[in-house]
Amino acid sequence: MKIFYTDHFVLPLPPEHRFPMDKYRRLRERVVVADLAGEALCVPHAATDQELFRAHDVEYVRRVVQGELTPAEVRRIGFPWSLEMVERSRRSSGATIEAARAALDSGVGINLAGGTHHAFADAGEGYCVFNDSVVAARALQAEGLVQKVVVLDLDVHQGNGTASICREDPSIFTMSVHGARNFPLRKETSDLDIALEDGATDEPFLEAVERGVRLGLERSSADLAIYLAGADPFEGDAFGRLKVSKKGLAERDKIVWEAINRAGLPVAISMAGGYARNIDDIVDIHFHTVELFSRSGKPKKS
Repeated sequence: MKIFYTDHFVLPLPPEHRFPMDKYRRLRERVVVADLAGEALCVPHAATDQELFRAHDVEYVRRVVQGELTPAEVRRIGFPWSLEMVERSRRSSGATIEAARAALDSGVGINLAGGTHHAFADAGEGYCVFNDSVVAARALQAEGLVQKVVVLDLDVHQGNGTASICREDPSIFTMSVHGARNFPLRKETSDLDIALEDGATDEPFLEAVERGVRLGLERSSADLAIYLAGADPFEGDAFGRLKVSKKGLAERDKIVWEAINRAGLPVAISMAGGYARNIDDIVDIHFHTVELFSRSGKPKKS
């Protein structure tokens, strides 16, 4: 099992954007203190142009890299363009590629960032520049390592970019459990969407998770799962609009792990969103996910 981190690629951000970004450094530090990875804590490669082209339009990638995005496109992404933004976005996708490769070897691979599911083929959105899940899935397919991939998106926001890119791709099954009235306002169509009303608590959330994960695994016949373990369904999240407790999110992770274990399916995990007013809450939730999957061993098909 390997864990990949990108937090040392620091973005030159205005003060209003720095708070949520700090979760990545603090999560890595907690992983180190708990000795969850040891020498298996790694810096990933930067996704190459060729790897990005499998998920994104060539012209979009070129304009991101060259700093030629329009002001409107930059606003849609949500933070200013910089060389550091390009490098970190490449590394985030590289981390999910490498987490997926590690999963095929040991059962589990973890990206302490990633989950950039709002990135479309030709546009970034919602703090997402490149779609790491699709980049990783198609990288492993191109290498002949897997044929089918299931994306289990349990961030509070719909994975609209992932759904859009994979709309005509039956080899990648997209499943999203999300807030019905939350961002993005205009939803795309995943292979399986389960939408929850504002204020949904642990019970309806976990029922949706259990159903979504079960059906996603059954319908996809996948060789690899990519799990987006967002911290933003949490009741204390500034943007989440759901009322899920930390205990509920821990149970969510357990549901995913048990389903993956029964299927004997390798899983690559990314952290996705988290915007709680208390950053310790975000780190607690993400750390529980990392701890559970890193200590559970290789899935064994029952």
